Amino acid sequence: MITKIEMGSVASYKGATSLKTDKRINLVYGLNGAGKTTLSNFLYNRIDSKYSGCAISGLSSEKVLVYNQAFIHENFYETDSLKGIFTLSKENRIAEEAIKIAQAEIVNLEEIRARAIEKNVENKAARLRNRTDSENVVWKIKTTYAGGDRVLEYCLDNLKGKKEALFNYILAATRPQQKPKKSIDDLKKEVELLVGENANVMPLLPLIQFSGTATEENKIFESVIVGNEDSVVANLIKELGNSDWVQKGLSFIPNTIEADGAPCPFCQEKTITADVSKQIRDYFDETYDKSIQEIRRLYTEYEAAIGLIPPSEAYSSNMFLEDRLGDFEFAYSNLVRQAVENLKMIGTKGNTPSQIVRLKNTNDLAEAINLILSSINQKIQEHNVKINKKTESLAQIKFEFWSIMRWDYDQTISKYNSEVIRLDNNDKLLNQQILDHEKEIDSQKLVISTNQNNTVNIVEAVDNINTGLSELGIDGFYITKYQDKHYKISRNGNSERTFHTLSEGEKMIISFLYFRELCKGRGDALEPEYKKILVIDDPISSLSHIYVFNVGRLIKKTFFESNEFEQVFVLTHSLYFFYELTETNHDKRKESQKLFRLIKNASGSQIIEMKYEEIQNDYQAYWHIVKDENQPPALIANCMRNIIEYFFNFIEKRDLNNVFRATELQSHRFQAFYRFINRESHSLGQNIFDYKEFDYTDFKDALELVFEVSGYESHYQKMMKK
Repeated sequence: MITKIEMGSVASYKGATSLKTDKRINLVYGLNGAGKTTLSNFLYNRIDSKYSGCAISGLSSEKVLVYNQAFIHENFYETDSLKGIFTLSKENRIAEEAIKIAQAEIVNLEEIRARAIEKNVENKAARLRNRTDSENVVWKIKTTYAGGDRVLEYCLDNLKGKKEALFNYILAATRPQQKPKKSIDDLKKEVELLVGENANVMPLLPLIQFSGTATEENKIFESVIVGNEDSVVANLIKELGNSDWVQKGLSFIPNTIEADGAPCPFCQEKTITADVSKQIRDYFDETYDKSIQEIRRLYTEYEAAIGLIPPSEAYSSNMFLEDRLGDFEFAYSNLVRQAVENLKMIGTKGNTPSQIVRLKNTNDLAEAINLILSSINQKIQEHNVKINKKTESLAQIKFEFWSIMRWDYDQTISKYNSEVIRLDNNDKLLNQQILDHEKEIDSQKLVISTNQNNTVNIVEAVDNINTGLSELGIDGFYITKYQDKHYKISRNGNSERTFHTLSEGEKMIISFLYFRELCKGRGDALEPEYKKILVIDDPISSLSHIYVFNVGRLIKKTFFESNEFEQVFVLTHSLYFFYELTETNHDKRKESQKLFRLIKNASGSQIIEMKYEEIQNDYQAYWHIVKDENQPPALIANCMRNIIEYFFNFIEKRDLNNVFRATELQSHRFQAFYRFINRESHSLGQNIFDYKEFDYTDFKDALELVFEVSGYESHYQKMMKK
């Protein structure tokens, strides 16, 4: 069903205007020239490019049949041989029943197919949602890694503009077998080393070479260093059990001792004589001194070796050590701490040569540090290789980046792929169902066409048209069958170009009866059944008044009262005919009919809704136009002339000559009005009139004076509704 007709930018439709309806029957009233023909021509030939500014809403599979001058010209003016209208033979009830069953089955199949198509549409919508939702999730890659620090943004080159491109890229990426070992932070660091301020070849870290390990293995630290065993005081020192104490005290005995002796370094009594001093010194012989000197030398070398250990800062500032800085500092501190402890033990040995000390070997501690440094150097070497092959390195990082993304978004992609498979299966199933239904529908259509070919005829249509002519009182011509599928117009047995001999009214009657049969039947035996929408444009435009009522009754009975037609539009210039078609019962009219008025003024043609109470006769319509100064001057002037002639000639039976002799109408400003009103039907005055002379105020005042001087001022005021 048509719900809206939009007209614009064609002929008299200067601006956009529309007819909106929800009713089955729609009546449109408009004077000639208001735009009815343009409206019906658009509905007759909607594909014409000149109607590009026009549109129809609500129309689906219905067939629109239009009766207007274009229809008449196409079906009658070109040839007298009319195409036959096919109707089902009443004699073959079996075939008719088969057709009805097939038609009902088609309706059922089409409903089933429609549901399958609807599900298919829903399936496609679900596919779109699945795609859109997945793209939105994956788009987080762009929002996360494009912008900000931008370190990894190059991995999204050519993928940042459209969600579709990014999603297709990750969809095509291969999912890693295992979770990638590197993290995004790892990749960022690698990129920074390749393109940042540290994007240079870097030196390797030196390994720890601690030379003190040889000292740690010297056997002197495990030997007891004592003096000469043959000395007189050897037994005494041995009994004291502390030669180191004695040796220390020896340093406090002066080399030259007086006769009365020297003070003992321990008791401070003058008990140390020169002889005692010599005996003590003889105990600490040359061998003892050499051992002491060796220990002192080892102390100095070991201390120097410790000093040669590089400071930890020389390593800890290296960026590659960041991840193992804790391990390195722990190992480094272990080495230094043990070396310092060994140095203290060497010092102790030097101070107490007779004491056995055991130094701890630092080889393993140094090796622990060097293992860490070696792993770091391996990273540095890898870095240097990458620097030398920067393009390949960045490409590898990009590959690793997408491996991580593919792993991280695997749940989204797997869900998407599973849904695609499910929806694809649905598509195949639904498409097959639709195809099967269409085949079955075609099969039922074949049943219909087969039975129609066996039953259709044009005899009934010929009889109906001739009956219609007879009912309208026309017996001067009739319709006869011509060949197999055509019929012709005949007048008194002569059928040669008979249509061209008909009057305009007769042409209108025969063409409209033909249109009626076309609406009831089909133009071809194989033509399928359609829901039909009818458009009838002024079917009484050339008819005398005696036919207007009959045509109105024919339209009501054939089209309005029949359920065969989906919707009917009737356009007319006659208020009488418009009123004749209007349902007088308020409730029935409200349920089934909608009324419209088509007007034209300086702004162009416009379609407006019309209330039943607004229906007037032609005389009242003339007054309605006169009151609208935006109407074309020619139309206003003609309506004024029709008002005067209708009122004075047909109602009052008065001579207008006396009216126009009135002094009030002799003013110069009313001369244009006077000349127009008197043209053709009056002999007085100049009958030449130019519409450029038209002045609405002058003409309106003159019209008022005509009624005023004639004594009908109250009638004028009533009609103008002042």
